[in-house]
Amino acid sequence: MGKSEVARMFERAGVPVFDADAEVRRLQGPRGDLLAAIESRFPGTTGHEGVDRDALSARVLRDPGELKALEAIVHPVILRKRAEFIDKNRDKAALLFEIPLLFETGGEGAFDKIIVVSAPSDVQRRRVLERPGMTEEKLAAILARQMSDSEKRAMADFIVQTGGELSTTEAQVREILSCLGLSGGE
Repeated sequence: MGKSEVARMFERAGVPVFDADAEVRRLQGPRGDLLAAIESRFPGTTGHEGVDRDALSARVLRDPGELKALEAIVHPVILRKRAEFIDKNRDKAALLFEIPLLFETGGEGAFDKIIVVSAPSDVQRRRVLERPGMTEEKLAAILARQMSDSEKRAMADFIVQTGGELSTTEAQVREILSCLGLSGGE
Protein backbone atom coordinates (compact mmCIF):
# COMPACT_ATOMS: atom_id res chain seq x y z
CA MET A 1 0.00 0.00 0.00
CA GLY A 2 2.94 2.36 0.54
CA LYS A 3 2.78 2.44 4.36
CA SER A 4 6.54 2.68 4.79
CA GLU A 5 6.91 5.58 2.38
CA VAL A 6 4.09 7.46 4.10
CA ALA A 7 5.66 6.74 7.50
CA ARG A 8 8.96 8.22 6.25
CA MET A 9 7.08 11.38 5.24
CA PHE A 10 5.79 11.76 8.79
CA GLU A 11 9.26 11.06 10.15
CA ARG A 12 10.77 13.76 7.92
CA ALA A 13 8.15 16.12 9.39
CA GLY A 14 9.50 15.38 12.88
CA VAL A 15 7.04 12.70 13.99
CA PRO A 16 8.82 9.69 15.57
CA VAL A 17 7.80 6.42 13.91
CA PHE A 18 7.54 2.96 15.45
CA ASP A 19 7.69 0.42 12.60
CA ALA A 20 6.37 -2.86 13.99
CA ASP A 21 7.56 -4.90 10.97
CA ALA A 22 11.09 -3.48 11.19
CA GLU A 23 11.16 -4.26 14.91
CA VAL A 24 10.06 -7.85 14.24
CA ARG A 25 12.77 -8.22 11.58
CA ARG A 26 15.38 -6.91 14.02
CA LEU A 27 14.20 -9.25 16.80
CA GLN A 28 14.24 -12.18 14.35
CA GLY A 29 17.57 -11.23 12.78
CA PRO A 30 21.06 -12.44 13.70
CA ARG A 31 21.31 -12.71 17.52
CA GLY A 32 17.74 -11.41 17.78
CA ASP A 33 15.86 -11.70 21.06
CA LEU A 34 13.14 -13.92 19.55
CA LEU A 35 15.38 -16.56 17.94
CA ALA A 36 15.56 -19.01 20.86
CA ALA A 37 11.80 -19.03 21.45
CA ILE A 38 11.03 -19.38 17.74
CA GLU A 39 13.56 -22.18 17.27
CA SER A 40 12.20 -23.98 20.32
CA ARG A 41 8.60 -23.86 19.02
CA PHE A 42 9.44 -24.17 15.30
CA PRO A 43 12.64 -26.27 15.05
CA GLY A 44 14.74 -25.74 11.94
CA THR A 45 13.38 -22.26 11.15
CA THR A 46 16.37 -20.27 12.43
CA GLY A 47 20.10 -20.16 11.74
CA HIS A 48 23.14 -17.89 11.84
CA GLU A 49 21.29 -15.27 9.79
CA GLY A 50 18.28 -15.29 12.10
CA VAL A 51 14.83 -16.57 11.19
CA ASP A 52 14.49 -18.25 7.83
CA ARG A 53 11.36 -16.30 6.91
CA ASP A 54 10.45 -18.63 4.05
CA ALA A 55 10.69 -21.73 6.25
CA LEU A 56 8.76 -20.10 9.07
CA SER A 57 6.03 -18.73 6.82
CA ALA A 58 5.64 -22.17 5.21
CA ARG A 59 4.96 -23.55 8.70
CA VAL A 60 2.48 -20.93 9.86
CA LEU A 61 0.65 -19.35 6.93
CA ARG A 62 -1.59 -22.32 6.21
CA ASP A 63 -2.21 -23.31 9.83
CA PRO A 64 -4.10 -20.87 12.07
CA GLY A 65 -2.98 -22.71 15.23
CA GLU A 66 0.68 -22.45 14.28
CA LEU A 67 0.24 -18.78 13.39
CA LYS A 68 -1.32 -18.15 16.80
CA ALA A 69 1.65 -19.90 18.45
CA LEU A 70 4.06 -17.61 16.58
CA GLU A 71 2.00 -14.53 17.47
CA ALA A 72 2.09 -15.59 21.14
CA ILE A 73 5.89 -15.41 20.94
CA VAL A 74 6.17 -12.20 18.93
CA HIS A 75 3.31 -9.95 20.06
CA PRO A 76 4.22 -9.57 23.76
CA VAL A 77 7.76 -8.53 22.85
CA ILE A 78 6.52 -6.05 20.26
CA LEU A 79 4.08 -4.57 22.79
CA ARG A 80 6.97 -4.13 25.22
CA LYS A 81 9.11 -2.47 22.52
CA ARG A 82 6.18 -0.20 21.63
CA ALA A 83 5.83 0.84 25.28
CA GLU A 84 9.58 1.59 25.41
CA PHE A 85 9.22 3.72 22.25
CA ILE A 86 6.33 5.66 23.79
CA ASP A 87 8.28 6.24 26.99
CA LYS A 88 11.37 7.38 25.06
CA ASN A 89 9.29 9.85 23.01
CA ARG A 90 6.94 11.04 25.75
CA ASP A 91 7.83 14.68 25.11
CA LYS A 92 6.81 14.61 21.42
CA ALA A 93 3.57 16.18 20.20
CA ALA A 94 2.66 13.06 18.20
CA LEU A 95 3.90 9.55 17.47
CA LEU A 96 3.20 7.37 14.45
CA PHE A 97 2.88 3.60 14.64
CA GLU A 98 3.22 1.62 11.43
CA ILE A 99 1.35 -1.56 12.29
CA PRO A 100 0.15 -4.13 9.80
CA LEU A 101 -3.06 -5.99 10.68
CA LEU A 102 -4.03 -3.33 13.24
CA PHE A 103 -7.78 -3.83 12.79
CA GLU A 104 -7.49 -7.58 12.34
CA THR A 105 -5.84 -7.92 15.76
CA GLY A 106 -8.25 -5.50 17.46
CA GLY A 107 -5.44 -3.05 18.22
CA GLU A 108 -7.07 0.13 16.96
CA GLY A 109 -8.39 1.08 20.40
CA ALA A 110 -4.85 1.84 21.60
CA PHE A 111 -4.56 4.86 19.31
CA ASP A 112 -6.08 8.34 19.20
CA LYS A 113 -6.26 8.57 15.40
CA ILE A 114 -6.00 5.98 12.65
CA ILE A 115 -4.45 6.69 9.26
CA VAL A 116 -5.08 4.07 6.60
CA VAL A 117 -2.75 4.00 3.62
CA SER A 118 -4.61 2.75 0.57
CA ALA A 119 -3.76 1.91 -3.02
CA PRO A 120 -5.81 0.40 -5.83
CA SER A 121 -5.74 -3.41 -5.66
CA ASP A 122 -3.73 -3.77 -8.88
CA VAL A 123 -1.07 -1.37 -7.57
CA GLN A 124 -0.99 -3.13 -4.20
CA ARG A 125 -0.65 -6.55 -5.86
CA ARG A 126 2.19 -5.37 -8.13
CA ARG A 127 4.07 -3.77 -5.22
CA VAL A 128 3.76 -6.83 -3.00
CA LEU A 129 4.77 -9.30 -5.71
CA GLU A 130 7.93 -7.24 -6.36
CA ARG A 131 9.17 -8.03 -2.84
CA PRO A 132 11.90 -10.65 -2.56
CA GLY A 133 10.53 -14.11 -1.79
CA MET A 134 6.90 -13.14 -2.41
CA THR A 135 4.77 -15.55 -4.41
CA GLU A 136 1.15 -15.61 -5.54
CA GLU A 137 0.47 -18.33 -2.95
CA LYS A 138 1.99 -16.30 -0.11
CA LEU A 139 0.11 -13.21 -1.20
CA ALA A 140 -3.19 -15.14 -1.25
CA ALA A 141 -2.54 -16.43 2.29
CA ILE A 142 -1.70 -12.92 3.51
CA LEU A 143 -4.77 -11.36 1.88
CA ALA A 144 -6.99 -14.07 3.38
CA ARG A 145 -6.03 -12.82 6.86
CA GLN A 146 -6.67 -9.16 6.08
CA MET A 147 -9.75 -7.04 6.33
CA SER A 148 -10.73 -5.52 2.99
CA ASP A 149 -9.29 -2.14 2.10
CA SER A 150 -12.78 -0.63 1.95
CA GLU A 151 -13.52 -1.83 5.52
CA LYS A 152 -10.25 -0.33 6.77
CA ARG A 153 -10.95 2.98 5.03
CA ALA A 154 -14.40 3.08 6.65
CA MET A 155 -12.79 2.78 10.11
CA ALA A 156 -10.05 5.36 9.49
CA ASP A 157 -9.83 8.92 10.72
CA PHE A 158 -7.59 9.77 7.75
CA ILE A 159 -6.92 8.03 4.43
CA VAL A 160 -3.78 8.47 2.38
CA GLN A 161 -4.18 7.33 -1.23
CA THR A 162 -0.87 6.11 -2.64
CA GLY A 163 -1.76 4.90 -6.10
CA GLY A 164 -0.81 8.12 -7.88
CA GLU A 165 1.94 10.70 -7.89
CA LEU A 166 4.28 10.94 -4.91
CA SER A 167 3.60 14.68 -4.68
CA THR A 168 -0.11 13.94 -4.18
CA THR A 169 0.72 11.58 -1.31
CA GLU A 170 3.01 14.20 0.22
CA ALA A 171 0.22 16.77 0.02
CA GLN A 172 -2.15 14.38 1.82
CA VAL A 173 0.41 13.88 4.60
CA ARG A 174 0.87 17.66 4.96
CA GLU A 175 -2.91 18.02 5.23
CA ILE A 176 -3.08 15.40 8.00
CA LEU A 177 -0.22 17.10 9.86
CA SER A 178 -2.09 20.39 9.58
CA CYS A 179 -5.35 18.86 10.82
CA LEU A 180 -3.49 17.52 13.84
CA GLY A 181 -1.87 20.89 14.50
CA LEU A 182 1.53 19.54 13.48
CA SER A 183 2.12 21.42 10.25
CA GLY A 184 5.67 22.25 11.34
CA GLY A 185 6.37 18.66 12.28
CA GLU A 186 6.10 18.94 16.06
